[in-house]
Amino acid sequence: MRDRKRLEAQLAMDAELERRGGDIDAYFELAREGEPVEGDLEREIKSFGEFVEEMETRTTLSGETDAFNAIVTVHPGAGGTESQDWADMLLRMYLRWAERKGYKTEMNDYQNGEEAGIKSATFTVIGEYAFGQLTGESGVHRLVRISPFDQAKRRHTSFASVFVSPEIDDSIQIDIKPEDVRVDTYRSGGKGGQHVNTTDSAVRMTHLPTGIVVQCQNERSQHKNRDKAMKMLRSRIYEYELEKKREISKKLEDSKLDINFGSQIRSYVLQPYRMAKDLRTRVEVGDVDRVLDGDLAPFIRGYLMMRRQGGGPPESAGAEDLE
Repeated sequence: MRDRKRLEAQLAMDAELERRGGDIDAYFELAREGEPVEGDLEREIKSFGEFVEEMETRTTLSGETDAFNAIVTVHPGAGGTESQDWADMLLRMYLRWAERKGYKTEMNDYQNGEEAGIKSATFTVIGEYAFGQLTGESGVHRLVRISPFDQAKRRHTSFASVFVSPEIDDSIQIDIKPEDVRVDTYRSGGKGGQHVNTTDSAVRMTHLPTGIVVQCQNERSQHKNRDKAMKMLRSRIYEYELEKKREISKKLEDSKLDINFGSQIRSYVLQPYRMAKDLRTRVEVGDVDRVLDGDLAPFIRGYLMMRRQGGGPPESAGAEDLE
């Protein structure tokens, strides 16, 4: 059924491509007859170009798990309130991106920061090719801005990490032995109603052989939290084993590096200039506000095209990337 849905979507995009090409031909015919259609033609060509880029991006999503839902975890780096606020900004950015794409999201775990922002958050993006499009977002994200928490209005640099894994469904078998999983229950401390915050409904699962830990606290019942936590655990273990088989487990370790200089994949600069730049693909966007509002298309496309061409990150960031 998944393959059928994917093929039907490809056929629909092909039909849409043909339709839009026919519309442009019609506008050119009207222009040759002297009709004032320049504005409409310009808009149609721009829209056509964006559609072709979207189709080209789709052609890069051929990995075994690219079509799956994505489980996204955001953690602040060192720096207390500054980094926790930055992590919250990243969380909003990804939720806005999902909204723009028409994806659904489910919050699995949310822990408020002490003064502002978040200590951590894990959510699921539900939709076709969610994981494939977000796979390049794993890594450390760096923000440079005038701190809203500094009375002296000084410039601060903050870091936060993002980890993305595919949500594994029942079509892929992951054998988890009950004796390999430690389950702890505790009282929720995040968002929720009275029942959520006054019963031991939150669940934390630790996979002892790998040390992978997941937790879920946003459902009202412990049973539902157990189900969601187990699904998250299966996804994390699958990703872990997949990277081992590909002999690139170093990537998994890289996601656990100190969240600071030297390990970032993207910089978002709000002061002294304004720009978002990916340090792997060199894609730059001057309208950083648009990026923080969820427009990640240039970065996602850049990473997927680099991956398809077999490229990799530069050996080291240039001095201009650390300014």
